Amino acid sequence: MFDTLNDEERGQVGIGTLIVFIALVLVAAIAAGVLINTAGFLQSQAESTGQESTSQVANGLQVVEATGSPTGSGSVDSIEVVVSLAPGSDSINLSNVRLEVFGDASGVDSDLNNDVSAGTDPLRNDGDFATIDLTNGNGDSIVSSIDAGNQVELVFVTADGSRTTVVLNPPDPIDDSKSSVSL
Repeated sequence: MFDTLNDEERGQVGIGTLIVFIALVLVAAIAAGVLINTAGFLQSQAESTGQESTSQVANGLQVVEATGSPTGSGSVDSIEVVVSLAPGSDSINLSNVRLEVFGDASGVDSDLNNDVSAGTDPLRNDGDFATIDLTNGNGDSIVSSIDAGNQVELVFVTADGSRTTVVLNPPDPIDDSKSSVSL
């Protein structure tokens, strides 16, 4: 009923079991090393992606005010946009901000979309403001005027890729007795 093993046979079974056990431990150690290496790589990639995403979302501009001067002929010109840092934003150098202009306005010059005349000093703190005149240094207008009832969409794109959109919409009719109107 019971098979008896002599001492020599028992030793061979123990050594075989030990070899199988050591092989399993080595395979598990190699697999654990691969998993730890992969986890480290994924963690660094996730941190990088998170920082880029945060910059795109948080490092933006906030449009405080947009004004224009009535021309007396049912339109506004001398358009200025006042911007500040969006809440939680890092400093933004305005010379690195790209401006895209879309809509119904006279004098929209696509070649001037990168010539925002706002200086080169960065907005550093939450209380900093900059006035962006929609003319470039040559006196050419990016948007020379907007007629009543028309609208122009401005998209400010920071170096991080954050986009801030403002729609300029002059009132209809435009009150020519005022020196400036809110857009």
